[in-house]
Amino acid sequence: SAGLRGVAAASSPCDKACNPRMGNLAHGRALRTQTSCGRRHAEPFCSYSEDSERRCRAAPVRPLQRAQAGLAHPPTAMADSPFRLPRTWWQAAHDALRETIRLDLEAAFYFTHLIMVFKSPRPAAMVLERSQDFGETWKPYKYFAANCSATFGLEDDVRQRGAICTSRYSSPFPCTGGEVIFRALSPPYAAEDPYSAEAQAQLKITNLRVRLLQRQGCPCLAASPAPQPPPALHYAIYDFIVKGSCFCNGHADHCIPVAGFRPTKAAGVFHVVHGKCMCKHNTAGPHCQHCAPLYNDQPWQAADGKTGAPRECQSCKCNGHADTCHFDMAAWLASGNRSGGVCDNCQHNTEGQHCQRCKLGFYRDLRRPFSAPDACKPCSCHPVGSAVLPLGPGTFCDPSTGDCPCKPGVAGPRCDHCLPGYWGFGPYGCRPCDCARSCDPHTGDCHSSEVPWHNEAPPFQAVLNESEPTWGWEDEQGFSALRHSGKCECKEQVLGNPKVFCGMKYTYVIKTKILSAHDKGSHAEVSVKIKKVLKSTKLKILRGKRTLYPESWTNRGCTCPILNPGLEYLVAGHEDVRTGRLIVNMKSFVHQWKSALGRKVLEILKRDCN
Repeated sequence: SAGLRGVAAASSPCDKACNPRMGNLAHGRALRTQTSCGRRHAEPFCSYSEDSERRCRAAPVRPLQRAQAGLAHPPTAMADSPFRLPRTWWQAAHDALRETIRLDLEAAFYFTHLIMVFKSPRPAAMVLERSQDFGETWKPYKYFAANCSATFGLEDDVRQRGAICTSRYSSPFPCTGGEVIFRALSPPYAAEDPYSAEAQAQLKITNLRVRLLQRQGCPCLAASPAPQPPPALHYAIYDFIVKGSCFCNGHADHCIPVAGFRPTKAAGVFHVVHGKCMCKHNTAGPHCQHCAPLYNDQPWQAADGKTGAPRECQSCKCNGHADTCHFDMAAWLASGNRSGGVCDNCQHNTEGQHCQRCKLGFYRDLRRPFSAPDACKPCSCHPVGSAVLPLGPGTFCDPSTGDCPCKPGVAGPRCDHCLPGYWGFGPYGCRPCDCARSCDPHTGDCHSSEVPWHNEAPPFQAVLNESEPTWGWEDEQGFSALRHSGKCECKEQVLGNPKVFCGMKYTYVIKTKILSAHDKGSHAEVSVKIKKVLKSTKLKILRGKRTLYPESWTNRGCTCPILNPGLEYLVAGHEDVRTGRLIVNMKSFVHQWKSALGRKVLEILKRDCN
């Protein structure tokens, strides 16, 4: 109770753990009993009280009748204002040996303590019970008895601290105005954090009931020696105060009525504790029991009522392309418990855990921020010159640049014309010119007096690296000299004397996978994926996608040294610090990657080149 009051008193914006104000949960709700005196017909009754010396006072006899407001004592009298109407009460029928008082709530609430003020002597035995599943099952909070062991076979907490039974509130004295008080977190139950799982197990209720099991009369001393009538036996209660609050896991300081709930009117009652939380801290739900739709990057947690930490839900990183996300434990563990949000239904032609890349068939427009709805543009690959990926649904461009995978001999970002030295743009790509140099790209006629080469173009055959997924830029069908070796005359550097290798003064050495090669008109660009950096000098070279710039882009339409898409190479070359480019030329050392070659070059770099 103290913990809940403490967080309820936090600053109004609810910037820390907070709780709605507490009140009487019985206000605005119907208390149900099995009987009420005078419900069926008028009943006379008498009550006793005692003076300071426990001598009986005069016992007035009064009639009880439901039809007359002043003589009726219904269950609602227990839930009216104890301050404005302190002398109203509920009374059971005189023949009711046992009775039950029940409070049914429309949602789960936090219950902290119960105060019952009796008009009659307190029962000799009673049980307080609660349900957390709307009355399906019940569990006792506390047993009350004048003799715990004789009545319930239980230990008395007067003698054994923490026992579930007590004799503290079962004395018949005072014969009127006696109280029964129960605190939900009294020993053996205690919790420093009112929102912990242990506290919730003890405090959360949907129903509360008190079973009155044994009546007892007022054993006051006779004021005169004259014979006295037997003591009146009945149950009568002035006030039934159920202190509690809306259950919000520390994420709200205000609640509104649950849908369909209509509070009952009671005299002097102006404040009703409602059950639907107005959630803060990016949480949602009737009890703020889960994160809001776009805030599931970390597991939901209740606020920390001990330290005041709000434990807010964190937003998913969806780049503005999703309205909701969900928490995925596998993603959370894979990230080292940093991020587990997976964006739902990525919009604007994006995909991925964070909607962080363009879908197949779209590419990233670098002129627009990625959060813009039009950041991903549709590919504009030429339907004739573009290659269809094996096992794929169609032609796609590089999602980073928009460049298209071309058929053999075809060039251009859209694959819409033949490479230099090729002709006959068509469904099978372009054929090599039968000339020493170049030819007419439409007819194949050699320019000037060139000598025919009489080489046939190899048939188009898509190459798929089975170790790679079905789609990926690594599978792009770009042009390479290796596929048309008859058109290139490239001289490779040989790894011989280590001093010769060191003498080339290579400024970078990398292990890289070739993705594609593109004709940019004035120069060529080779897209690669750097997998290991053995050496770098002035430029910062990181693992990942990068572009190599071959200086030897021959008029026969090939790169020298030979770089074949889909294969891995060890490449040693020179950095152009002014432009930030990695240069490949005939002085570069380029060999297909082998682990033994990598170890040998690394050993030369460490032993001979320093």
